[in-house]
Amino acid sequence: MSGRSDPALRMARWSVVVGVAVFAIKWTAWRLTGSVAIYSDALESIVNIVAAAAALLALSVAVRPADATHPFGHTKAEYFSAVVEGALILFAAFEMMRTAWGRFADPQPFDQPALGLALVALAGGVMAGWAWLLLAQGRRSRSPALVADAWHLLSDVISTAGVLLGATLAWVLGWWWLDPVVAVLVAINVLWIGLGLVRRSVGGLMDEALPPDQVARIRRTIEANLDGALEYHDLRTRSAGPRAFVEFHLVVPGRMSVEEAHAITDRLERALAEAVPGAVAVIHVEPENEAIHSGPYKL
Repeated sequence: MSGRSDPALRMARWSVVVGVAVFAIKWTAWRLTGSVAIYSDALESIVNIVAAAAALLALSVAVRPADATHPFGHTKAEYFSAVVEGALILFAAFEMMRTAWGRFADPQPFDQPALGLALVALAGGVMAGWAWLLLAQGRRSRSPALVADAWHLLSDVISTAGVLLGATLAWVLGWWWLDPVVAVLVAINVLWIGLGLVRRSVGGLMDEALPPDQVARIRRTIEANLDGALEYHDLRTRSAGPRAFVEFHLVVPGRMSVEEAHAITDRLERALAEAVPGAVAVIHVEPENEAIHSGPYKL
């Protein structure tokens, strides 16, 4: 487990550093321009820093091996980080809307718009590059915390692009009312992303089944490696951080020896681990005369 998590931990540490740097750039841009849209963008960067720190803490806990009180490991700690991050995104969205609302009644021109917008573009470029690196590492490490942090940063990139476009148009055309309009549009986009992130994270904490495409792959793998067995039923799946848990009942002939049945389960476990990296299979072997179907999932 430590081999998987060390790169993830390094990325999480650097996320905090990058978040602080980007926030400093955006905050400077807001102080130079006075734009409420840029202020909202800078506000989200504060959330990025807190979220990156939460992801780092969660990964530090998740890397711990299984022990007597946590026999399945600590991988679910990453979901708590993702839930916190989603909640912070929602907070940022509502704060953006609140700030923008006050500016609708009193639109104001920007101070030093050229330098301020150049800084916003710089911050957006840094964040975009880091988000894609983080997403790639999160997927390789099968880390919900890193993936959630990457999507959060990508939402920030979208926000920054919208802010840059709207603020530029407001400056060039003199339509200063565009400033709060852009802030509200960005807030709505961030709100949508935050709701989706919270939903996915809560699903992981509630032992939601694996995605349909993964379940279908698991079924195909089981069916391709059933030689010697009669059927399988009561398939159940869930995920915990980078691990996928697969559980089902395997029906074998009543006269089959324990050694033969064990060989079949070993073959199935190896095949499932290859088909779904990180999968942990729990297989209950039943003789055909005692097989009981307790669920709707049958072969």
